[in-house]
Amino acid sequence: MNAIYEEIKIGLHNIWLRRWLALAVAWAVALIGWLVISTIPNRYETKASVYVQTQALLGDRVGITPVERKAAIDTIQRTLLSAENLEKVVKSTELGRDVTSPRQLADRVESLRSKIELVAQQDNLLEISASSASGSLSNAENAKLSKDIVQKMLDLFVDGSLKGVRTETSQTLRFLDQQLASREAQLRDAEAKQVAFEQKYLGMLPGSGGSVSQRMESARAELNQIESNLMSANSALAALNGQLASTPPSIVTPGSALPGSSGGAAARAAGLESQLAELTSRGLTDRHPDMVALRSQIAAARAAARAEGGVRMSAGSSTQNPMYVTLRSMQAEKQATAAALSARKAQLQAEMAQFATKQIEEPGIAAEQSRLKRDYEVMKAAYDKLLADRESVRLRGSAQSETNSMQFKVIEQPLAPRAPVAPNRPLLLTLALLASLIVGAGVAWGMSQISASYATPGRLARASGLPVIGSISEFLPLSQEAEAKQRLRYFFGGTAALVGAWIILLIVEIVQRSMVA
Repeated sequence: MNAIYEEIKIGLHNIWLRRWLALAVAWAVALIGWLVISTIPNRYETKASVYVQTQALLGDRVGITPVERKAAIDTIQRTLLSAENLEKVVKSTELGRDVTSPRQLADRVESLRSKIELVAQQDNLLEISASSASGSLSNAENAKLSKDIVQKMLDLFVDGSLKGVRTETSQTLRFLDQQLASREAQLRDAEAKQVAFEQKYLGMLPGSGGSVSQRMESARAELNQIESNLMSANSALAALNGQLASTPPSIVTPGSALPGSSGGAAARAAGLESQLAELTSRGLTDRHPDMVALRSQIAAARAAARAEGGVRMSAGSSTQNPMYVTLRSMQAEKQATAAALSARKAQLQAEMAQFATKQIEEPGIAAEQSRLKRDYEVMKAAYDKLLADRESVRLRGSAQSETNSMQFKVIEQPLAPRAPVAPNRPLLLTLALLASLIVGAGVAWGMSQISASYATPGRLARASGLPVIGSISEFLPLSQEAEAKQRLRYFFGGTAALVGAWIILLIVEIVQRSMVA
């Protein structure tokens, strides 16, 4: 620790011996540093914050989602720094004062682009900042220029948001109208081709049931069904004819015993005949066992009545059989059904023969019709979609441009800055002073290291390897002592002048900033 302390004292002593060199170097470095700092122009920055409020209620009604509203704001932010907008800023501010050529204008635009910054702080809140550090302008002019740039960008943002929606809507509608006119012409041409084709090949084209092959298969399936139904109808008609043949067209009612006649056999015969009439009306045939038994009983009862004698019978009567009438009606219905099925079968067979002829004669007609129909349907679908899109764009554009769907509120107005944001000139001046002192002391210490003298007897002994008997301190006579004190005063005066120059520069900087304010 003592060795380090000794080395520090030796270093300070060496610097002190070469203090004039250190002071001269410090002055040179400080002057150079301050000169460089003075050439750095002050950079003034102005900020403004604007809040964009979108209308959510009507937007949701017409299909404008929050994502689309956010995307619209992002688009405006990106286009705000376009070359067209920046040219407007240059021409309307001090930047365009001495612009005489398009090349100069383009350079100013590119320079301005790097000085403007857009920051989205949070949802729908945008901060616009601009800086100015032109060396050809004063501090007050740079401060005013930064404010003018931000104010112009703010105006462009608000105006561009409203005009941009109207312009975009107008351009989109114009494009959709052009596309609709083109698609409408194509649609009319497709309709004309389809009509001309159908007129040319009328009767040889598939109808709404599909192609010829499809209609052929459909007719074949229907024919199979018709044949099955016809067979069933013919079978039912044959069975009905057989039943009708065994049914009498009328019912004969036998005579009854006249009043005053006697004999129970006659009354019994009359009762059995009534039962026979009832069974006949129920549709039982003569071969039915009940009918056969009942007729045999009637015959026996009549024979017994004749054997009794003296009985007078009334004349019998004949009535139309209702069962026979019903069977004839059913027969007529079945005959009509069978005839209709036979006619439809013949029609289907004729159509199938016609379809087969068409397939053989014109195999490509159906394919050509399908192609024309497909092209027409595709064009019609595209036309309908374009028409719907145009109405949607028109409605959304009206909702955005005519109902103030975006409202802007300036949260922070652009104000001319009172102090530059860069450089921090007082700090730089102070650092330059400290650097000059450090460099001066460093140069003096370095010069002591290359000198052949030794500061202490110990160093001399170590360097020579010989013992040092003693040392003699510096002694100045009275005449030289006064001169040394005078030189010391000059040295402290030079050091004080260096510090004073630093203080003067700080005061000048403060005064210049107060003049801007």
